[in-house]
Formats: sequence, C-alpha cells, structure tokens
Amino acid sequence: MDVRMDLARIIISETSDQQIIVLREHAGERQFPIVIGIHEAMAIDRRLKGYRTARPLTHELLASVIESLSGELERIVIHDLRDHTFYAKLVIRRNGALLEIDSRPSDAIALGVAADTPIFVAEHVLREVTEMPEA
Repeated sequence: MDVRMDLARIIISETSDQQIIVLREHAGERQFPIVIGIHEAMAIDRRLKGYRTARPLTHELLASVIESLSGELERIVIHDLRDHTFYAKLVIRRNGALLEIDSRPSDAIALGVAADTPIFVAEHVLREVTEMPEA
C-alpha cells in the first residue's frame, strides 16, 4: 500500500553539499527527511516558486518531453529503501497505459512539484524511516 505524502519543507544550506527535503504524511503525522544534492534542492525551490529561466533546465526539459509525447506525470512513488538510499519511480500515463520509470526521489520531486504531482511512499518504506532513531 502506498501512502500519500506532501513536501513539507525544503532546507537549503549554502555551506553544505547535502540539502534536506521533508515529506509529511498527507492525512497523518508521520514525516521523514531525505538528503539531496544542492542542484536538486535549487531546482525544487525554483519550481515551487514558479521561477522561469530563459532556457529550460533539466527538469523543465523532461516535463516538456513528457508533455510532447502526450504523457502526463500521474504520480511519484518512493517504493524502496536499500542501504540508506531511497528508490523512486515516475508513473506516467500515456495513451491509457501507465509507464513506470526509475528515478531518484529528488529528481522526481523536482519534476513533479511544479504541477503539484502527488507523491506516494510505500508503507513499508514509511514504517522503516519513521521507526529509525534519526528520523
């Protein structure tokens, strides 16, 4: 079972290469952090604020490609956690079919945040990260 999550916070530190996003359960109390890179954090921040660049950056380019191919990013699913690494997939609907494409969670969120794409986390992943002492 997948649990709907919201992007609750993005913490950008200019003095560190590791940035943090916090996902919080949409209809609950559980939350957890994901460490991401500065470029992904800045992309998420730009897209949340609606900033446009003169030329498309990577996440805008991918969004444009999906749209040009008559696809729609339906949801983002963080489906696994192995060796402290989260695994996500983009779920794209195209011509009635669902395509699942492997992605880093940070890239998936950077892509989906501009369109308010729903984020889901597998229940087993959510249980694991919310039971960890550092979460």
